[in-house]
Amino acid sequence: MAGSIVVVGSSNTDMILQMDRIPRPGETILGGRFSMAAGGKGANQAVGAARAGGNVLFLARVGNDLFGHQALDGFRRDGIDVRHVIQDEEEPSGVALIFVAAGGENSIGVASGANRRLSPTDVQRASGAIAEADALVMQLETPLETVQKAAEIAAAEHVRVILNPAPAQPLSGPLLRLVTILTPNESEAELLTGVAVTDESSAKTAADALRRQGVGTVIITLGSRGAFVSSEEFTGSVPAFDVQAVDTTAAGDVFNGALAVALAERQPLRSAVRFASAAAALSVTKLGAQPSAPSRADIESFLKGRG
Repeated sequence: MAGSIVVVGSSNTDMILQMDRIPRPGETILGGRFSMAAGGKGANQAVGAARAGGNVLFLARVGNDLFGHQALDGFRRDGIDVRHVIQDEEEPSGVALIFVAAGGENSIGVASGANRRLSPTDVQRASGAIAEADALVMQLETPLETVQKAAEIAAAEHVRVILNPAPAQPLSGPLLRLVTILTPNESEAELLTGVAVTDESSAKTAADALRRQGVGTVIITLGSRGAFVSSEEFTGSVPAFDVQAVDTTAAGDVFNGALAVALAERQPLRSAVRFASAAAALSVTKLGAQPSAPSRADIESFLKGRG
């Protein structure tokens, strides 16, 4: 049975340049391949959740411009409820400039545009939808006060709050105490705890520190090394799947969207993380953010082939 997911966050248009390597400061490299794709961490999570089988409502701001219209059309094609996607009359749609190296590593710069104007008032207007959801999914590409407001509404209604603390920035104790599941990567975990995450032992130390701050469950994503989970239900590592990476853009977003769906379907935590890891593994085998998000059928087929 499909879970109900509300995603609060950003929407961008990604302009992607594939290069042999990412240019150093002051360096120009010729010969790259250019493409455009729908992106933004919030939108990526919404699309990832929808394709993984969730019933998704997205709360965001886009510009009243070509990129904004294209984004809305894309959300509708994926069956996402867009009644709370606001077309801003004052700011353009967000844009991300992405360099992708031959091995799949990336470097990203973002012009936030309308994303920076997503407000607590916008969230309040969607409070009914948040209250009825199985999970609320968020990141940090919109104002922190907006994230805080959404978390407060969800927590008051006992709705699971999944926060991907990216891009990395310090978070307050009151916000962390509202988070059911926090999903940092190594660098984000280090910024939040001061613990350099280099192996399972240091991941456990960082996760323990975050749980002492009030977070219910911590899942530290470790890229090709999998994920470390710390919770009342399960503590330990979940291995990654071995795939040939083409572009790691949005892998974390796809992971979070698929995780929300699996948990909304009442899958056990360890199984949910494995499902999310499979979705993320599939995503890195394709170029682009939202274009790389796999379907439910593809995720299940991938998992079936790996026992």
